[in-house]
Amino acid sequence: MTATPRPRIALTLGDPAGIGPELAAKLLARPETTATADVFVLADAAELAAAAAIAGVEVPLADAPSVGFAVLLDDNSCPTEAIPAQQVSVEAGARAIHQLTRALAMANAGEIDAIVFTPLNKTSLKLAGMNHEDELRWFAHELGYTGVTSELNVLEGLTTARVTSHIPLSEVAKNITAPRVTAAIELLNLTLKGSGLDAPRIGVAALNPHGGENGNFGREEIDEIAPGVEAAQAQGINVQGPFPSDTIFAAKRNEFDGIVTMYHDQGQIAMKLIGFDKGVTIQGGLPVVISTPAHGTAFDIVGKGIAGTGATEHAFDLAVGVVNQKLQSA
Repeated sequence: MTATPRPRIALTLGDPAGIGPELAAKLLARPETTATADVFVLADAAELAAAAAIAGVEVPLADAPSVGFAVLLDDNSCPTEAIPAQQVSVEAGARAIHQLTRALAMANAGEIDAIVFTPLNKTSLKLAGMNHEDELRWFAHELGYTGVTSELNVLEGLTTARVTSHIPLSEVAKNITAPRVTAAIELLNLTLKGSGLDAPRIGVAALNPHGGENGNFGREEIDEIAPGVEAAQAQGINVQGPFPSDTIFAAKRNEFDGIVTMYHDQGQIAMKLIGFDKGVTIQGGLPVVISTPAHGTAFDIVGKGIAGTGATEHAFDLAVGVVNQKLQSA
């Protein structure tokens, strides 16, 4: 029998103006990181050395990935002038996009199984030319993927998916349709099964106050959400709802492995209150596993060496676990 290959993970340093580089350095210094996967770091040597100095760690590197060592893929592309820290800029966005583009090219070439990136700043990405709704849609475009996608947030045995994501609240209601609700349920169910759950339990949040109160406070629950849930149930998916969004996380969280929310903050506020320093975002539906910590770039603590790595470690470990599931079932 041949041994199952180790997951191959590309790691990028996120937004260089934020805490991403120091988080990446701390992750690489953790023995468990290279014990569980072949890690390829997309950065220039000077960038990684500066991040390691801020973090107060040493990053073990070698020419080939192995237990105890990562590989630095330095393409000598670092700007000659320092990118300003703790602020948005075209330069910061362009640097993050450059390394993510390299990672996606490796994924398209079959050279890696997953991508882990530390926090990005959406304004800097937009300034640098990322003209998509968010990085998830940009990832899909770069990968040539046209299927259903959704940001999934993972925390302490609970995963959330969204019917809508990075759009104005004024546009949410018209984008809540039965097919979109069903698609979000299907994607969450498939993702949870891919993580090792045989029969995931899924709940669906309502959109309106009190779940619409039988149509008195809005009809989306009656006209779109419930039909979307019923269509998923007809496929044999174990899904229930819609439930009022102000109680589903408090009163029913332990009844479900996953919850589908209708818009970004409906799930994100709840998840970050449950565990801000542990939450992970997965770019769901893509042909390659992509994960990141759910928190932001934390400009206020950049360079202080105090950024906690809990969410970054969970993002890496989750990517490794999902890839292992795929490798074992192949």
